[in-house]
Parts: sequence; C-alpha cells; structure tokens
Amino acid sequence: MKHILLLKLLSLALLFNINVSYANEYAYVTNEKDDNISVIDLSQNKVIRTIDVGQRPRGIILNKDQSLAYVCASDSDRIQIVDLNTEQIIGELPSGEDPETVVLHPNGKIIYTANEDDALLTVINIEDASVTTQIDVGVEPEGLAVSPNGKIVVVTSETTNMVHWINTETHENFANTLVGSRPRSALFTKDNKYLWVSSEIGGMVVIIDVATQNIVKEFTFHIKGIHRDRVQPVGIELTEDGRYAFIALGPANHVAVIDRKTMSIEKYLLVGRRVWQLAFNHDESQLITTNGISGDVSLIDVNALKVTKSIKVGRYPWGVVIRQMP
Repeated sequence: MKHILLLKLLSLALLFNINVSYANEYAYVTNEKDDNISVIDLSQNKVIRTIDVGQRPRGIILNKDQSLAYVCASDSDRIQIVDLNTEQIIGELPSGEDPETVVLHPNGKIIYTANEDDALLTVINIEDASVTTQIDVGVEPEGLAVSPNGKIVVVTSETTNMVHWINTETHENFANTLVGSRPRSALFTKDNKYLWVSSEIGGMVVIIDVATQNIVKEFTFHIKGIHRDRVQPVGIELTEDGRYAFIALGPANHVAVIDRKTMSIEKYLLVGRRVWQLAFNHDESQLITTNGISGDVSLIDVNALKVTKSIKVGRYPWGVVIRQMP
C-alpha cells in the first residue's frame, strides 16, 4: 500500500512540477570572513543556523557516514572535526601551516591536506591524529583529489603550474604534468581513467589520461560581454551518469556546463559574484555554488540547467558539502 501511495505522489509531483525529496538534506557552507559555517535546510531553502569554527574556514569534507565534517581552519593552522549531530567541534587534526583544501582517502582513515605556504602535501592518520608524512611538491599547492580506487593522490601547485602524481602506498611523487597557469581544483572520474583540472589564470580546464598522465582534452570558455581575463575556472563537479561537467568560472559569475558525451560546452549559467566551489545534492537533481563576493549560494536545477534560487549566507562563502539526513 505504501509503495502505491508513493507512486501516486511521484506522479502528481511530475504532473505539477513539484520538487519531491526523500529525506532532508543540509548544505554546510564555510564562510571565510565570519569564521563560521552556514547550515542550509534544503527542504526550506534557507539558513537555519550557523556553527562557529576556527579562523578563515575554507575546505570542508564529510566522513564516510556523514556524521563528521573536517574543516580547514586556515588561519588557525588546524583541521577541525565537527560532530554534525551536536554541531560542536570535538577534535582537531595536525595539518601544518595554512591548510586550504582537504580530501579523504576512500578507506576513510587518511586525510590529505595541501600546505600552500610550505609547498608540502601532508598525510594525516585520523585515528591517532598524527602526521604520517609530508611530501615536497610544487610552489603553492592547493587542489587535491584521490582516485576512487585509492591508489593515487594528486595535488596541483599554483605557481609551478603542475599536477603532481603521488602513490598513496609509497608516498612517491612518480610523475608531474604541466598544465595552465594557476591550477586550482582536480577531480577524478569514477572509473579512475581521467582527471579533470581547472587552471584559474590560464582560463582553461584540461582532462588528463591517468594511465599516461598526458592531457587529452582542453576547454577554454568564452562568455559574451565578459572579458576573457575574468573567466577563471576553479571548482569542478561531474555527474555520476557521465552526462555533465559543471565548472565554476570565478569572477565571470557563471557556471559552465559541459556535455561529456559530445565534449562540448552546452551552456553558461549566471550565478552570484565570484563563484568558487560546487556540490551536488544526493540525487544530483540540484547543484549548489558558493559565491564569495556576493555572500550567497545559488541553486541550480540540474535537469533543467536553470538557476532557481539564491540564498544569502555569510561573508565570503568558500566551501560546501551536502549531508543527507537519515
């Protein structure tokens, strides 16, 4: 009986274009200038509270069961652990100076962070809050990604203009790929075959073959009425079904939509000012953007490729993750 009722509700939702959610979802947005996290209830599309954290929070990720958030408190030189059920800071991880981004190994036991000022990649054991090792990389490392199979971690260095390829078992930097100026974000495809990398000042996104570490595709972006110097790609998100790539274009105030089947730019979506990072909700029906200068987030309907709402958050929103409540 419950299944029949659910089918009827879904049919009505489709008929009248009603947005149906199976569970409450919350977006957690780090605000650089306010030293806090805005909590957005996506069923209401509004900020319901804030969580105080360390100084200049930027990168944020969730643990595997989504009960904890790891937050880069950059100016506190710490990665803080936030219990999302109590919304309290329950611990800290050593990170070295000025951690900006952070990524979790698929085993859930290791965290990697980039130390921009020291040209290091720090490997952290979560269980005993210890630094396993630090690896020398290029100047001003920032973007991080771990392959889904857990074998490779990459870090982008903004000044060296390289992607550094590191074996997660031996911690050996086994290859380097030269990319465009000031590389920012990196993201592996779920099949481990390709790596997408954005270059902010270079104004491009490249796709790299993981097996050879060679660039196989390059995208540049041209938006009518916007000077090319303002087109600065940063955050990247890829849909699980292989259909779309979404690229945050910084002070161009747009998100580029790339059709991954045709490898062509399909559309540009106008969002808030200085769009920085991106995150999908759990069924990938919505994409959230953090817009640093305008102090808000934009909600994008992924199926319609349309911006549906803007939500005011704190000052200089940077990172975002979305948690699905049980």
